[in-house]
Amino acid sequence: MAGETVIGKMNPVASIRDHTEDVQLSIQMNRWLLKPIGVWPKSTDISWIGRLAYFIINVTCTSLISFLFIPSAMYMVLEMNDTYLILKLSGALSFCVMAVMKYSLLIFREKDIRSGVQHIKNDWMNTQYYGDRNIMIRNAKFGRRLVVICTFFMYGSAVFYYFALPFSVGKITDERENLTYRPLIYPIAKVIVDARYSPISEILFWVQCISGFIAHSVTAGACSLAAVFAMHAYGRLEVLIQWIKHLVDGREDLYNNVDERLAMIVQQHVQILRFISLTDKVLREISFVEVVGCTFNMCLLGYFSMTEWETREPARYITFMVLLVSLTFNIFIFCYIGELVTEQCKKVGMVSYMIDWHRMEERRGLALILMIAVSNTSIKLTAGNFFELSLSTFGDVSEFNHSMLYLFVSIIKIILFHRQVVKTSVAYLNMLRTLTT
Repeated sequence: MAGETVIGKMNPVASIRDHTEDVQLSIQMNRWLLKPIGVWPKSTDISWIGRLAYFIINVTCTSLISFLFIPSAMYMVLEMNDTYLILKLSGALSFCVMAVMKYSLLIFREKDIRSGVQHIKNDWMNTQYYGDRNIMIRNAKFGRRLVVICTFFMYGSAVFYYFALPFSVGKITDERENLTYRPLIYPIAKVIVDARYSPISEILFWVQCISGFIAHSVTAGACSLAAVFAMHAYGRLEVLIQWIKHLVDGREDLYNNVDERLAMIVQQHVQILRFISLTDKVLREISFVEVVGCTFNMCLLGYFSMTEWETREPARYITFMVLLVSLTFNIFIFCYIGELVTEQCKKVGMVSYMIDWHRMEERRGLALILMIAVSNTSIKLTAGNFFELSLSTFGDVSEFNHSMLYLFVSIIKIILFHRQVVKTSVAYLNMLRTLTT
C-alpha cells in the first residue's frame, strides 16, 4: 500500500516492537464471537478441510436458528387464538428472522470484513511513535469495553429468556391426558411433534437454548464488529489530528520538510476515509436490519413490560425489561459510534483551519482548503443509506417508539374490547334463542 511506503520512511521514535498484542487488543473479542459461529473471515490459504468445516458450521447455525422459527410459526398460524400470545410469539420470531438476515449478511461481506481486519493490522504495524500508539490503544480499549458491555447484555438477556422465564412459569399439568410438562419458549406445532412428552420435551428445550444463544451471538458479533471498526477509524482520525497540529513546526518522528509532511497527512486522510467507507459498506445492511428490527421489538417489549407489571409476574417483567434494555443498547451503540466518527471527521477540518497555516511559506496553506472541504462532507455511517447513524437518529427512534407504543396499546385494547363485545353478543343471542324455542 502507498501509505506503508510513506510511513516506512519516517524516523520512528518508539522502538521496533511486535504488534501482535496490539492487533489482538483490537480484534480478539471479534474473533471470539464470530469464529465459533463460522463468520470470522477465512484465511486466503485455508485448506479444503477448513472450508468444509466453515460450510458445515454455517449450515448448522442457519438450521438451528430456522428450527426456532419454522415450527413456532406453524404453531402460531395453526393453533394460537389468543391475540396477546400471538404478539409475544411474533416478537420472538422477528428476532429469529433478524438473526438469519444478519448472519447471511456477515457471510456475504466476508471479503470486506477481511479487508477491514487487514487494514487494522497494517495500521498497527505502521504506528511507531509512542504518542500515536497510546492514542490507538486508548480507543481500542474503549471499543473493547463496548463489545464487552454489548455481549454482557445480549447473553444476559438470553439467560433470562431461555432459562429464568420457563423455570419461573413451572410445569403445567394436563389432567385430561395425565401429562405434566414444561412449556417451550418457542412452541412447536403438533403436526410436527407433540413436545409435551418426555424425553422429547427435554431434548427440544436444550436444542432451543443452543439455537437461541447462536442467534444472540450473531447479534453480539455484528454489534462488536461495528464498535471495533468505528473506534479504530476514530483512533486513526485522532492520530491524524495530532499530525496536522505539528504540520507547521514538525515533530521528532515526522519529516523535516513541510511538503512531505503535508503529503503524508493527505495520504493518511485518504486511507482513513477509505476505511470508513469500507466500514459503512460492511455495516450498511446489518445496521438497517438492527435498527428497524429492534425498533419494532422495543415497541412490543414496552407493551409486554406494562402488561406483565399488571399481572404481578416479576420473572416475566424482569425478563422483558432486560430484553428491552439490551435491544435499546444495541441501537445506541450503532448510533453512538456513527456520531463519534462523524464528529471526528469534522474535527479534522476544524483543526486544519486552527493551526498556524499563515506561517507556511508561499501558498502551501491553500492545500488545506481541500482537506477542510472533504472533512465537512466526509463519508458517514448509515443504516442502509436510508438514515444516518447518529445520536439524533437514536432520539428519533426513542420518540417513535414512545408514540408507537401508545398507539399500539390503544389498538390492542380496541381489539380485545371488540372481541369481548362479540363474545357477549353471541352469548345473549344464544340465550334469546333458548328462550324463544
